Amino acid sequence: MTLEKTIKAIWVKYNKSDFPPRIHNLVKLIGETPVKLSEQQLIFLNDLNRFQLEGRYPDYTGKIYEECTNEFTFTLLKEGKEIQKWLTENMR
Repeated sequence: MTLEKTIKAIWVKYNKSDFPPRIHNLVKLIGETPVKLSEQQLIFLNDLNRFQLEGRYPDYTGKIYEECTNEFTFTLLKEGKEIQKWLTENMR
């Protein structure tokens, strides 16, 4: 959710509207800005999109618990923090 809010703040910075679209697709949102991410960063955001949808609907909870082992979750959080830091540092 932190990445989504950061990307939406960047979207607002580069678009005339003060209100970003009510979508959760991180790749689409960042694609509507002049920000250029690496291919690896875009792949990560695309993979993360799955949780943007699944995390909002209770019937997907079981699937998430099965996939999100401690190692998987640690790696996901680490990569997410790195991208969020990069975005924050490079969008000032």
